[in-house]
Amino acid sequence: MYAVVETGGKQYKVEPGGTVEVEKLPVEVGATIELDRVLLVSGDDGVAVGQPLVAGARVVAEVMEQGKGEKIIVFRYKRKVRYRRKTGHRQPLTRLLVKEIAR
Repeated sequence: MYAVVETGGKQYKVEPGGTVEVEKLPVEVGATIELDRVLLVSGDDGVAVGQPLVAGARVVAEVMEQGKGEKIIVFRYKRKVRYRRKTGHRQPLTRLLVKEIAR
């Protein structure tokens, strides 16, 4: 069984017992969160595709940690004018443990 959920402007394929890193959510570590923007649910009884959302479907997950992603180097360069700027970026993320997918 799996589902496709939308959060933070991105879509993620999730399965019960699996983890997923999403854009930072304003939730404390250890709290339970309910993702209700479910776009697709697949299980033993077939596939339910929403238009755009599956009615009544939800994904229950637990917040495992709040952290940051890998560092990305942003390097701007213009030739012949000695212009160089090097900066970095670490995206804030929330790691979720998927507990259940309910229809």
